[in-house]
Amino acid sequence: MNDKVPFDQDLLEILKTIASEGIKNAANGFSGMIGHKIEVSNPVARLVPLLSIPQIVGGPDDDAVGIYLRFEGDMDGQIMMIMPYQKAMELVDLLMELPQGTTLKLGSLERSALGELGNLCGAFFLNSLAKLIGASFRPTPPAVMVDMVGAILDIVVATTGGVSEHVLLMQANFMDGPRSVEADFWVIPELNTLQALLHKNSGI
Repeated sequence: MNDKVPFDQDLLEILKTIASEGIKNAANGFSGMIGHKIEVSNPVARLVPLLSIPQIVGGPDDDAVGIYLRFEGDMDGQIMMIMPYQKAMELVDLLMELPQGTTLKLGSLERSALGELGNLCGAFFLNSLAKLIGASFRPTPPAVMVDMVGAILDIVVATTGGVSEHVLLMQANFMDGPRSVEADFWVIPELNTLQALLHKNSGI
């Protein structure tokens, strides 16, 4: 991380505030997608080293699904939802209102559903960020990647250009009645975004 913008306690608290609101808004987007209320529980936000993502998700050689988008505008950065392959299939069942265990592979229809979820959650998260700091964003269309965790991470690291060594990890359980799927949101802010957040600290 560029030492001009350290991840001190003040910045971490700002990011946690954004994360909390963003997760709640993402759940609202999720609810709208499937047509009934999705609850969110146990939301947490913490900073983790970028290179620790494989261990958190399961391991660099484990199969995973990444839903990736960038945001541009007053601030820039990346958002990714990443989950083990099995969890992604459970999430598809939830999205498509199928009995758990129905989805056995991720074809074009299943990937499209995951991409739409990533698009909605990303948009709702960015709306929260925009309201909190008075900024404007343009998200890119989401890309759904199915690969080993290490390969997905390589793509993310390459696109950061070495700007950040840390990511904001947001974890939450999305619940539809007795069914629950944990989702991880990874937010990788770029330098100008961190500087702007610090500048607007008094407004949050």
